[in-house]
Amino acid sequence: MVRPILPESAAHPAVRDKLGALHADAVAEVQSAIATEPVVVVGMSANPFPRKARRLLDEAGIAHRYLEYGGYLSQWRRRNALKMWTGWPTLPMIFVRGVFVGGFQDLKRLHDSGELKRLLG
Repeated sequence: MVRPILPESAAHPAVRDKLGALHADAVAEVQSAIATEPVVVVGMSANPFPRKARRLLDEAGIAHRYLEYGGYLSQWRRRNALKMWTGWPTLPMIFVRGVFVGGFQDLKRLHDSGELKRLLG
């Protein structure tokens, strides 16, 4: 996967710390969760797709941790930091055994193919 990311050398020294610290607490919270939980769903209120992902996991009997970051008008900057970190433009963001697997449709494909159960062991 090649995704261009602005190299640190291309950022003026006066703003480098700001770039690295922008909502680092949200990124750290997700990193901590994916390091300890088999399945993590990152979402937001009022968006139906995180809810669909959680329902699919519940119906399959797969325990998961849900982290919610605001709604459409709140905490969008924190969600933006998560989007920049993963490179994924939408919610939910789903992690299985520390690996980012995509959003709801991606999770559904993994579930329907049986690969999700394989990934979970």
